[in-house]
Parts: sequence; C-alpha cells; structure tokens
Amino acid sequence: ARGFSLPLQRPGDCGDAGYFDISRLACEPCGAHQRQSAGGSSCECQPGYRMVSGNGGSSVICEKCPANMSGVTQDGWNCIICPKGLTSEGKCKCLSNEILVERSVDGILLDEALCIHCNGSEQSFSASDSSGNRCVRCEQTFINVTKSCDCSSPNILTGGLCFSASENLPPKGVATVRFGQLGITLTSTWFLKNLQSSASACWLYSNLTACQALGNMCVMNMNSLSSSSTDACGLFQYIYINTARLGIVHSISFWRHNLPWLYYGDQPGLASQVLEANHFPTTFSFKGTDKDVKLQFIAASFDAAGNFLKWQNLEGGILQLCSDTQTRLNAAYTFGTTYQQSCKISVSKILLDFANPIFYDLFLEYNGDNGQQYLWAVPVLNLNLQYSEMFVNQGNNMNNWLLTRRFFLVDALSGKENDLGKLPRVIRIASKITIRIRLLSHTQRGTIYPPLITVAYTDVLVQNPETQSVMVSFSISYEMDQSEAQVQTDITLGVLGGLAVLWSLLKTAGWKRRTGSSIIDLQTVFKFLLFYAGDLANVFFVITVGTGIYWLVFFKAQQFVSVLLPLPSQEEYFVTYIACAFSLKALQFLQLLVSQLTVDIFFIDWERPKGKVLKAVEGEGVIKSAAAPVSIWRTYFIANEWNEIQTVRKINHLFQVLAVLFFLEVVGFSNLALMDSSSSLTRSSDSYIAPWSRILRFGVSAALWLAIALLQIVFFSVFYERFVEDKISQFVDLCCMSNISVFLLSHSCFGYYIHGRSVHGHADTNMEEMNMNLKREAENLCSQRGLLPNTDGQTFQISISRKMRLHYDRIHETLTRKRGPARLLDSSANTFEQSTRAYNTMNKFLGSFIDHVHKEMDYIVKDKLLLERILGMEFMEPIEKSIFYNDEGHSFSDVLYYGNETTLLIFDILFFSVVDLASQSFILAAILTYLQQEIFRFIRNTLGQKNLASKTLVDERFLI
Repeated sequence: ARGFSLPLQRPGDCGDAGYFDISRLACEPCGAHQRQSAGGSSCECQPGYRMVSGNGGSSVICEKCPANMSGVTQDGWNCIICPKGLTSEGKCKCLSNEILVERSVDGILLDEALCIHCNGSEQSFSASDSSGNRCVRCEQTFINVTKSCDCSSPNILTGGLCFSASENLPPKGVATVRFGQLGITLTSTWFLKNLQSSASACWLYSNLTACQALGNMCVMNMNSLSSSSTDACGLFQYIYINTARLGIVHSISFWRHNLPWLYYGDQPGLASQVLEANHFPTTFSFKGTDKDVKLQFIAASFDAAGNFLKWQNLEGGILQLCSDTQTRLNAAYTFGTTYQQSCKISVSKILLDFANPIFYDLFLEYNGDNGQQYLWAVPVLNLNLQYSEMFVNQGNNMNNWLLTRRFFLVDALSGKENDLGKLPRVIRIASKITIRIRLLSHTQRGTIYPPLITVAYTDVLVQNPETQSVMVSFSISYEMDQSEAQVQTDITLGVLGGLAVLWSLLKTAGWKRRTGSSIIDLQTVFKFLLFYAGDLANVFFVITVGTGIYWLVFFKAQQFVSVLLPLPSQEEYFVTYIACAFSLKALQFLQLLVSQLTVDIFFIDWERPKGKVLKAVEGEGVIKSAAAPVSIWRTYFIANEWNEIQTVRKINHLFQVLAVLFFLEVVGFSNLALMDSSSSLTRSSDSYIAPWSRILRFGVSAALWLAIALLQIVFFSVFYERFVEDKISQFVDLCCMSNISVFLLSHSCFGYYIHGRSVHGHADTNMEEMNMNLKREAENLCSQRGLLPNTDGQTFQISISRKMRLHYDRIHETLTRKRGPARLLDSSANTFEQSTRAYNTMNKFLGSFIDHVHKEMDYIVKDKLLLERILGMEFMEPIEKSIFYNDEGHSFSDVLYYGNETTLLIFDILFFSVVDLASQSFILAAILTYLQQEIFRFIRNTLGQKNLASKTLVDERFLI
C-alpha cells in the first residue's frame, strides 16, 4: 500500500511562494522574484518585475524593471513608465473617467502609458467603462439629468444611475435581507448596489428590467412586507399602489402594467376564491381516444437583474434539483401519477450549479375551444412568507393564506455581504417543492381545480461547502375531498358496529344456554366482550376490504377521472382500521385456540368381549375363567386419527401463501398498488416507479387472498373431497368401522356426538370377516349406521341436561385425577387400576346413556329449527331430557381448525397485511405469515394432543 500512496496537498496549502503542480498533485516552490498566480497552478512575477519567459508552472523567468520604468504592463511582459502612479500589483493606474493606453493603434508599445480623459461633453457623452479600457456612451440617466456624464451633487448617484434631487423619488430603501430560520439579518451587497436604483428607475421611467429586478429582490426577501419597512417589498408595494393609473395586464387585477405579478392580493379569504371559485378549463382522462394525461407546465424565467431569459417547459426537469434519467423526470407530469423525488445535495455543488438565481413565473398550458393556446397562472404558497401576522401560510385553512406568483430554486446572491465574487454568508434553497392537483368534487369528466405549487425554503449558513449538504425534495400530489367518503365509512362502521353488538348479544345468550347458566356474572360480560371483539374485527375487515377493492377498481379502471387516491396522510384512518381489525381478530383467534385446547372428549368403545379366557387370580393361586379383554388398539387408532385432523383446514395454507406471492411478485399484480393511473401488470426498468398506496396494497393483496382461498375451497369441496379424500367424513366412517363413538363437549352442556357403533356388532375381527362385513353393508344386507333405526344420521349436536353433566363430571373427576402412567413399568398399580376402572365406568355410562338405559337422564332426537341454525343457538332448554339435534354437516368440526376456516383465513390476511404495511414487502409478509401459521399449528397440535391424552386416558406415547 505504501508503494502507491502520496501525501494529500491542496492549492491552498502551497502558500504565496509556491504553486500547485497539477501533474504531480503536489506543491512546488516558485522561482526568485515570483509568487503564486491567482489560479494557484503556476507562478507569476512579483510587482516591479516583468516576465522574460513563461511556459506555466515554475518555468517563469522574471527581470526587475529599471528605476525609470518601474511599472509593468497589464499583460506582465514589459516595463513601462506610469505617469499617475502604480496599483498594488505594480500596474499603471489612471483617474476615474480615464482609460489606460499602453500601445498605439498598430500595437507598438509606448515608453510611457497614457491616461486619456473620456469626453463627456454634449457632442460625445462618453465615459470609461467598468474595466477602464474603453470610452463608451454614458448611461442615459446621466444625460437626462445633467446633460453630461457627471452626476454631481445635489443629484443622486445610485446603482450606476443618476437621479435628480428635485424628482419625486421613492423612499430610501433598506438593503437588508432577513433569514428567519437562522435569525440573521444582513446587509446584502446586491441589494445595496441595485435596490434603490431599480426602484427609482421603475418609478420614474417605468423601466421594465428595473421593475423585474425590484420584484426579484422582493422575492429573495421572502415577499416580506410591513407598513413600517422600506425594504425591497416595501418599495415594490409603494410603486404598485401609486401606479394604479397605468392599468392592469390581461384583465388580471393583481397584475399591474410594467410591474411583475408578485401577489394575489391581501384580502382575507382570497386564497380560497383563487383556488376553488373556478375550475381549470380542460378535462383529463386515463383511457380512450380522448386520452389526456400530460400536465403542460411552462415557466417564464428571469435572471436576478430582471432580464427575461426564455419560456421553459417543466418536462426538462428544471424544478427537480435531484438528477435522474430524462424519462423519469418527465414522468412527474403524467396526470394521476403521484411523483416523489428526494436526495441530499452538497452545498458546494449548489454554489457551482446555481451561482446566479433564476426566477420563475409558472403557468399551466391548455387549448381553448378555438384551438388557441392559453396559459393559466399557477399560484405559489410560500411557506416561509414573511408578510404579516394576519397571514400564516401553514395548515389547511386557506383563508389565512397569502398566495404569490414568483419563486426561485436557489439564492446564493442576496446572502453576500462583501465582494460579489466571494462565497455568500448565507444561501437560501427551495428544499421542498410540491405541486398539488385537486380534483373537482363530484366530477365525472376529470375536471380539476387550479393547481397550487407549495415551496418551503431552507436557510444555510455557509461554513464548509464541501462537507455541508441539504436534503431537497420535489413531489406532485393528486388529491380530492375525502370528507364524504370518510362520513360514509363512519356511517357504515356505526351501523355494522351496532349490528355486531346485537349479534354478540345473541352469541352470548346462546353461550349462556349451552353452559347451563342463567346468571349474568363477570364471566358473562367477559365472554360478551370476546364475542364482540371477533364480530367487530369482521366489521373492520369488511370495511377495509371493501374500501381497498373500491379504490383499486374505480381508480385504475376509470376512463374520465372521477376519483383520486387518498393522500398518505389521509390513509391513516384506513391503517388504523386494519390495526384494529388485526388486534381484535388476534384476540378472537387466541380465544378460539384456548377453547379448542380445553374441549372435553371421550371415545365410547362399543366392542364387547367375545368368549372367556382363563386368568390366574393374584394372591390366591387359583385360575378362574373371565371375559376376554377388548383390544385397546382401536381406541388408540381413532385417537391418532382425531389428533391428525385437529389442524386440517379447508385450504392448503402453504399453497395459499405461495400462490399469493406468485401473483403479486411474479405476475406483477403488485404494480396495481402504485399511485399512478396505469393498470398494466408490468413496468419497464427505466420508467419512473410511483410510490405505493397503502390502500391499494391492502386491496390487491386481500383480493388475491380471498380469490385464491375461494378457489381452493371450491376445488377441495367439489372435487378433492368428493373424489380423492375427505378426512372429516372418513373419520366418521372410520369410527363406525372401529365400533367407537366420539362424545365431545365444547361447553358445559353442549357438544357433539359421532355415532360410531358398528352395524355388525363388533369390529375386533380378522381381515376376512372385515371384508365380509363391508360387502354386506355395500349390498344393504345389514341395518343402517344411524343412531335411530333406519336412518343414516351419525353426527349430532347435543344439548345435555344439568343432571347428565353432573354425573359426567363425577366420573370424569376420577378419570383425570391422574393422567395415567408416565412409564408403564414404574406406574402405581393402584392408580392405574383406579384410572382403568374410571375409564370403564365412563365408557359404560356413556354407552348406557346412548342406549336410553338411564330414564332419569334420557334424551330425545329432533331437528333444529331453521332460525336455530341461522342464529347458532338452541331455543329449548334440556331440563328433563337431553336433546340430540340431527346434524347433516359434520358440525363437530367447530372444535377443529376445519370448522373455523373463516376466522383463520381473515387472521392470515390481516397478519399478512399488517406486516406488509409495516415493511412494504410482500415477500417478508408471506414468509412471516407462513411462519406464524406453522407456529400456531404446532402449538395447536402439541397442546391438543396433551388435552386428548388427558381427557381420554389414551397414553400420549401412543399418539404419533
């Protein structure tokens, strides 16, 4: 590394006796009688020495001039006699109004320089120019006032112009500029030189350039105005008020003849009239033969001295300080495309590119009915306006705004306190420019209000331009009045929220009926709040999905512009709704998870012993005959099958996530969420990419989630479950073939029953007999599987009596007193026998209950009323007898994932959307959504398996 290194040196490090060698990038000493040149990259002779030879760098030879010719010519190559003295540089000098002559007309060097006086008499009216090299005609104001080129007292000389003291001049101007952000007020060199002269020339002679220059100085002073000040804006206002006799321009009352148009007027409420009283006289459309999506902005540009430069089309990117491709810069003015650009620019680059300020009067071009091109003046809202306490150009209250016309991008001129060639002390930069396009309310033809350009300036104290930087931004926003949409949304939320309260009350009443309690206690209130949280989440979800799809369809598909997307600040209420929906749905999901993990379940084994076996009686030494034991493997088998279907869903969640991600990122549906008018699914790499709309992102993603989920549900229910595999129906069939029924209690007095009693009497048999039984059933040679004779109904919703529940709990308490052996070899025999006895007791009790053995705890079978099915509650209370409701739809899946697909799907959509809105990444949202699905699936499986083992006495080691 040392072999390729060199010391860092700058021209300023070389001192007066050295120069910066641009080939070696290092300082080198100058020769004898030499010093560093103004550029710093070569040497020049010291005063009193002439140059004999010089080829740049240090290759300069100097020679001292003779004593009688001590001056050096302007080019530095010769010595010359200077009759009127020398400058500090050793060159000849002349008096004012004289020009220096060192050579004759044919170029011969004179021995003695001449100082020739310019003839200011009436015949020539000449004076020396600013460089003192030529005699030119003196300024016309000198001739008008003094009939000569001398502006002597009592006449007034200012800014190179001469004014008569007897004329009615404007007040004495204050050449100060205030930089409010820094709290600095300084005397500007530019103002000191040009303010009074521009005001006087504009006032006395109606000089157009001087009037423009005066207006520019007012703009540089942030259009400040007060009754006690005679700054640039005070002088402009003085002339404006006292020249009303000159008339107005283009019938615009604020545009005085000969003067620039700076203000719209200071009447309170005028801004709202300017911006809303009239609409822009043309329409915009996104599609069709009359497609018009370009905003033709054009600006009249002026320099600081008031000279008109040219008309400039904004498509060239003249207002965008950040560099970009021409295609992306021009995309800013495509109607309906929200444009945002921001970057950080160094102060040194700003000083280099914007040494002289340029001022703009902005217009929007349109074609009239007769084909004539017209211009519509675009008002400016200067956020740094220093006018009066009456006007505050902040907030949304237009009545307090004072609109202006002219603006600039960078002012590095007014902040100079000394020589105009040096760095300014302060520069002012348009750090934030926003063009606002507002759609006319209830328009169907793409009519807009007049555009408004908002400019915010930043004052920068120049200290080290190389290290200082400024953040600048340029944007074009499109907006419309969203108050009506917000009111409609609030009304919808209020109505649906009220219905959700009623629905939650019905759910709570149904829950109280199913728990067998009629007392309204704290638990009842808490349950109502949980029900209401889930229902209110659904309300928020419906509103947000409807809103997202509405904006997606109506904004992207419209031909004539009738709606515009809400601004990011207007989307906050929408994001709040999504956050509320997710929070409430998460609460409902957790409550659902807890209820499923605490469900009571028992497998009723209908199998009876076949024959007897000889069994030794422990401790007695004798052998007795006993009933043959019934195999437990069928129960284990059913328990494992139940364990497997606990998290089965109506859709494939992995396919769901991958399909949504595929359509969003690969097919390009994500491009529909951009804040532009294009409905194309592809974007070229060099085109401008508009910012994302959070409403459209949610609308696109939610619509895809719902569409793909619906297609999956239709596919699985119509094709897959019918022709390939239906795990829920197969489980019911398996219970019947295994001769095992399932008794489920999701509430204290409500649950489900799957009748699995085999029509063949037993299921613990060999393969041959099993196949024979299946064949007999297929040929209708045996009875039907239903609980009731000659019926096929195997699944029921059950509403049990309080007496039945108490009896169940007494047996269940013994059953669950100890979950069973952790290890078969180490288990306590007494505990094991007690659990086995309790298991057999429960099995016998439930079997006898189903067989109507207990007359005091009997049940009836009936159909549910249609209204009961709709409301999800039971009207009859099981006081004397329990009630079995026929169920044709396998509603026992309500205690599984399968029966709660709507809740799971909405939770997944909201989780995906919340992650996406927070990260603006569909990929990250998809990954995290899949991870949370797997995590909760694992929790549901693991804890559900433990609950199954606890409630059924099935050893957890046999659940695989």
